[in-house]
Amino acid sequence: MNSVTIIKRKLKPGKTYEDFRKAWYHTQGFGAKTTMYSMINAFDPSEIIVIGMMDIASENELNNVLKIDVKERLENSLDDVIEPSIERTFGALVAIDDFSPQGSLEYKAAEINGVPTDLEAVSIGLQTVVESITAASKIRDEAKTSRRNYK
Repeated sequence: MNSVTIIKRKLKPGKTYEDFRKAWYHTQGFGAKTTMYSMINAFDPSEIIVIGMMDIASENELNNVLKIDVKERLENSLDDVIEPSIERTFGALVAIDDFSPQGSLEYKAAEINGVPTDLEAVSIGLQTVVESITAASKIRDEAKTSRRNYK
């Protein structure tokens, strides 16, 4: 499954994108095809938007990626750099469309790199993603709470 994640964060006053990047940048790779696009909002330069594109082959691979991400966030907290609220959007990539040719275009059914999208399979995959992300988020949040309680 090709997944897309969009995460919006707001920098704390006095913090810069470079501060965010140093705290956010992963020290361990995911072991799955992953590309991250980082953006600074043109209308609000304190808003950082990261779009992640991943090609996940199985539920096990997804869970391994999420374990790595939870570990990274616990070891490299962003709390000093960003505001507490984070807007997260997770989904499945269902189509890649090229609208760059000049002139009229004909409708094409959803496909990725010439392969038609099986929307029923995507629906099933989305449920797996929701369950896995919810479980990983719970683990991360409980670990963060436990750390705060011990300080």
